[in-house]
Amino acid sequence: MPQHKSAIKRMRQNKKRRDHNRSRRSKMRTLVKNVLTTTEKELAEKHLIEAVSYLDRLATKKIIHPKNAARKKSQLTTYVNTL
Repeated sequence: MPQHKSAIKRMRQNKKRRDHNRSRRSKMRTLVKNVLTTTEKELAEKHLIEAVSYLDRLATKKIIHPKNAARKKSQLTTYVNTL
């Protein structure tokens, strides 16, 4: 356990950020799953717009790597186009 005041504060901040980022990644996975489990093209396109927007937001805030977001967007778009 940290002994210095600054280290204690840093530990609190890290826990708060970790929990925040974890919930964001969880929501991202849910949105991706919504696209991949949909079999109707119109509904899939609606889910795709929402997922792509969220992926861009996470990449901008460095919660996920920008190339990871680009790869996921590409895979989802390819899936929706094949429906």
